[in-house]
Amino acid sequence: MPSDSSPPLQRLTALGQSVWIDFLSRESIRGGHLQELIDSYSVVGATSNPSIFQKAMASGDAYDEQLAELIKEGADADECFWALAEQDIREACERFAPTFEATAHRDGYVSIEVDPRLAYDTLTTFREAMRLHEAIDKPNLMVKIPATKPGLGAIEDAIAKGRSINITLIFSLERYAEVAESYLRGLERLVAEGGDPTKVASVASFFVSRIDTEADRRLEEAGAPKELQGKLAIANAKLAYQRYKEAFSGPRWEFLAGKGATPQRVLWASTSTKNPEYPDVLYIEELLGADTVNTMPEETVKDYQDHGEPEPRLERDIEGAHRVFDQLEQAGVSYKDVTDTLEREGVEKFSEAFAELTGALGEKRESLVTA
Repeated sequence: MPSDSSPPLQRLTALGQSVWIDFLSRESIRGGHLQELIDSYSVVGATSNPSIFQKAMASGDAYDEQLAELIKEGADADECFWALAEQDIREACERFAPTFEATAHRDGYVSIEVDPRLAYDTLTTFREAMRLHEAIDKPNLMVKIPATKPGLGAIEDAIAKGRSINITLIFSLERYAEVAESYLRGLERLVAEGGDPTKVASVASFFVSRIDTEADRRLEEAGAPKELQGKLAIANAKLAYQRYKEAFSGPRWEFLAGKGATPQRVLWASTSTKNPEYPDVLYIEELLGADTVNTMPEETVKDYQDHGEPEPRLERDIEGAHRVFDQLEQAGVSYKDVTDTLEREGVEKFSEAFAELTGALGEKRESLVTA
C-alpha cells in the first residue's frame, strides 16, 4: 500500500481507480513517451476518438511512410485512415500488454471508435465493431460504440459475441441504465450460447465537464444563482456510480459473476476542467471511487501528479447530489434537454472531426501522389 508520501497518481490507483489517457499518436507510441507515462504516471490504459486522431495525423511526417505504401496499393482516404489508426492501436495494445497481464486483464486496454457517422445505424455499427476487433486482433482492444438509442443494440450484440466494448458519449442516468442493461443482456446471451465471459470487458464512458459547460450556460441565461454552477456534472457522476453498484449486484449479476463475468466499470471521460474558474483537477478529485476509470489528457495527468490529493469522495453527500437535480429544475433548466443536446452534439462533433480528418488525409494523399 502506498504511503502518504507516494505520488498522488499511485495513491489514486491504490484507492481503486485506474488512470487511462485520452490521447495517442504514433510519435508517442514509438518515441517512448507512452512508455514513460506507463512507467512514471501509473497510466494503465488509453482511449482514442476521431478528434484525437485528427490531432495526431494532421501534422508531422510520422505517418507518411505508411501512407505512401497505402497510396501505391490504391487506398482511398477512408481506407488510409483506418489502416493508419489500426496500426497505431495495435502498437499501443502491445505497449499495454504487460499491464494487461499484470492486472489479470482488468486494465491495459486501448480503445478505437467505430465511424461516428454510423451512430444511428445499429447493424452497420455492430459489423464495424466486429471488423475492428478482427483487424486489430488484440485481446486488450476495446471498440468504442456511441450510446445512442440505435447503438444499444449493437453494444448488446457485440458483447454477446464475446467482444470487449467501450460505450462512449454517455451523458444521462437514464441512458446509462440502458447501457448497463445492454451489457447484462449481452453477457446472458453469451453464457447461454456456451461462450466465455471471462474474455469480455467493458466500460461505460460518462462525459463529465461538458455537462457543466452546457448546464452552466443555461443557468446563467436563466439568471439562476451563481452557486448552482459547476455542480451538475459531479452530482450526475455520483448518482451514476450508485446505479452502477445497483446494476452489478443481486442474483442476476451473481449468476453471471459465477460464470466469470466482470462488471462494466464506469469511466469518467472529458475530465479536463473547461472553466478556468474551477480547480484544474476538479473532475479527478471529486470522482475518485473504487472500481472506476478516469481518462485524462496529459496536462491533467501531470497536474494531478503535481498537486492531487486523493480521497474516495465519490460516495460523499449523495443526498446533496439529488438536491442539485431539484435545484436545476427549479431554475428552469431541463436536465433531459441538457443531456439530449450533449449526446446529439457529441455525435456531430466526432462526425465532423472524422470528416475533417479524412479530408486532410485526402489532401495529403494527393500531395504525395503528385510529389
